Amino acid sequence: MKRLQAFKFELMPNGKQQQGMRRFAGARRFVFNKALDIQKANYAAGEKFIGYFSLTKHLVEWKKEFEWLKESPSQSLQQSLKDSERAFKNFFEKRAGFPQPKKKGRGESFRFPQGFEIDQGNSRIKCPKLGWIRFRNSRDILGTAKNITISQ
Repeated sequence: MKRLQAFKFELMPNGKQQQGMRRFAGARRFVFNKALDIQKANYAAGEKFIGYFSLTKHLVEWKKEFEWLKESPSQSLQQSLKDSERAFKNFFEKRAGFPQPKKKGRGESFRFPQGFEIDQGNSRIKCPKLGWIRFRNSRDILGTAKNITISQ
């Protein structure tokens, strides 16, 4: 039997890493809201739901239009598109209300599904475009970490 378990640790980033994290969370929120605007316009026009793979084409265009999006890791922006797709699927299956835009300062987070390293012995974690970040190692991580979520 497969066991899924989450572990929560406090990060101790330096000033530059904190600034990067805020920038990544802002970029993630921006991409989610842009995808939501596209889905709303599509829904209002009575057209078919746009899936994740079609939205990734828009992400490439947004990165050309907004240069600052290139500073954020692609994986966290792609995860934001997956979140918007999941929000609309939950709405259409009557499990949730209509998706609302993300607001600054409320539930700021971003995910890395790959490209991270955990050094349990030295109590640090390596994140893409952030480098090594120390964390308060309160317990051992059992098994293999599949993804990490960094939240405020």
